Formats: sequence, structure tokens, C-alpha cells
Amino acid sequence: MTNLSMMQIMPKKSAGLLMFRRSPDGQVQVLLVHPGGPIWAKRDVGAWTFPKGEYEGPEEPLEAAKREFIEETGFTVAEPFIPLGSLKQPSGKMVSIWAFESDCDPAALVSNEFEMEWPPKSGLKASFVEIDRAGWFSLSEAREKLSKGQVGFLEALADVVPDRVPPSTTK
Repeated sequence: MTNLSMMQIMPKKSAGLLMFRRSPDGQVQVLLVHPGGPIWAKRDVGAWTFPKGEYEGPEEPLEAAKREFIEETGFTVAEPFIPLGSLKQPSGKMVSIWAFESDCDPAALVSNEFEMEWPPKSGLKASFVEIDRAGWFSLSEAREKLSKGQVGFLEALADVVPDRVPPSTTK
């Protein structure tokens, strides 16, 4: 089998991190990011995602996930990382996600940039931020905002992290 035919058979792989926190009432909230650039500018419902990116060869998926999270948000990451599994996306790409509990101010987002031809077929290149905004969402809000192929990661998170912490009974 040639290298070209191997590339056509093997799906692209992507890895990312899902940051979560608890609201004052104990509800789980997740950090979602919105893709930058003109293609995503007017899209909202079903357009949000987790910070993630493609990786190849010898790079370990969790290491790629940490690298991508930092590059796309400018926020730090912290152990422990909870594996949420892998899901095949409608595009055929295989995405692996880990969760970690932390907090950040979405207004402090600092994303890397990418370059693309814009407007299409103009021959002109323009730079755009990879992530144009971030926000905290409850699990139910996130189900609406998130790209449909990634909703299963919210279910996996809900399986390992209770959505509400019972009120403290200590005085």
C-alpha cells in the first residue's frame, strides 16, 4: 500500500481539552470557543467547539490537546485530565477529548492566527484569529451551541462529573 493510499484510508486525528467549572450553585459549566474567520462570523448555534487541533505521527494525543488549548486560548491547563473518549465526526475526523476543572475569564482569550485566501478566488491572503471568542455555558446551553458531532463529549462529562454538587450539610 502506498503512502498516498494510507493517507486516504486513515482519518485525520484531532485532540482537545474541555475546561469545566462549577457555578456558585454547583452547576457544571463548560468553556466553549467560537471559530474565527469570515466563514464562521455569522454562525452561532451548532458552531461552537472545544479548543482542539490535529496531530500526527509520534505526538501523543493528550500532549497535542494541551498544546492546542494553550495556542488557541492563551489559558493555562491543569491536571488531572479526565479522558472523555473519542468520537468520529461527520467529516470522518476522529476527535479525542479530555476534561479538566479550572476557571478563566473568557474576555482574556488570546488566540493564534491563521491565514487564508479572502475573499475567495481573489488571490489575496488575510489573517484571522483561530478563535474569536469564548464563553461559559451550562450543559444544556452547550448542547445547543456545540457542533453536533461533539455533543457526545458533554454526555461523557456528565457521566463522570455530577452536574450539581449537593449543598453542604456542615455548619
